Amino acid sequence: MSGSSGARPGASDTDLPPAPGRAAPKVLYIMGAGHSGSTILGVTLGNCEGMFFAGELDKYLSRSGVPVVGGLERTRFWGRVRERAPQAQELYGNQAHRLLERSAAALHPGGARARRRLGARYREVTAAIIGAIASTAGATHVIDTSHFPLRARELQHSEDVALHLVFLVRDPHAVVASSTRLSRSRGGAGRVAGVLKVNAELWLTYALSLLVFRRQPPERRVFVRYEDFIAEPESVLRRILERGGSSAGLPDLDALQTGLAFHANRLIESDVVALKRGGSAAATTPGSSSTLTAVLQRPWRAVFARLNGGGGS
Repeated sequence: MSGSSGARPGASDTDLPPAPGRAAPKVLYIMGAGHSGSTILGVTLGNCEGMFFAGELDKYLSRSGVPVVGGLERTRFWGRVRERAPQAQELYGNQAHRLLERSAAALHPGGARARRRLGARYREVTAAIIGAIASTAGATHVIDTSHFPLRARELQHSEDVALHLVFLVRDPHAVVASSTRLSRSRGGAGRVAGVLKVNAELWLTYALSLLVFRRQPPERRVFVRYEDFIAEPESVLRRILERGGSSAGLPDLDALQTGLAFHANRLIESDVVALKRGGSAAATTPGSSSTLTAVLQRPWRAVFARLNGGGGS
């Protein structure tokens, strides 16, 4: 949610659209693999002055601008966003996500022509949605936790938003364990096949994320380990805020309001949450370690160690 000096989201039916020539809204985009802790990081940042935690905005078009969680205030807020960005209607559906956002799109070169044809309009519509969110929330920064590096790449090419990039990674054992557990609960592949599938997805996501991250200006990008965030949240938050062009103070980590996110994990079903700090929260859960994952993800340990040592700052 935005800070106290900003207008309360959805507070007035007479709010006007942003004036022509208004500065492009700043997007703090959290990129990386799913199940890496982006929701709690987004919620925490959303409690900083001037920032609005929008959640996974890649779902906006596929859900026709209707949030996954209800509630009067959330429904009103996103209703006003839809009113301020009516041009989004022409892209409602899954086409933009399938062709431009999801990482698997990079594996289908046959869709290059369709992506070029759709790309310019997608960037215009996405910028309009983000601008509508910032205006409705009275925020200077919109926090987007969509994960997908190809969505971040499209935002890099937009002249109507100011992109600030957070490359978030987590212990791969925890990511793989969480992803395969969710997949099996939905009738997905068995354990070994599931581990192989998630590891392959991690490789693709990390490779694309690294390419996008390296193209981002150094002063507007930051590499973050989830474990570091949990262990030393104040230090990590200050670093993100600095690279995000924000001078906001730190929030109360024991009473974080989850806000009005469009889509996120079940954390947003609670109104207020506390950040669980310390090494125990960052540790891999018992039984989640995998020799296969350790071997397959070993090359990325060296890459991330270099980024964490200064190459990603």
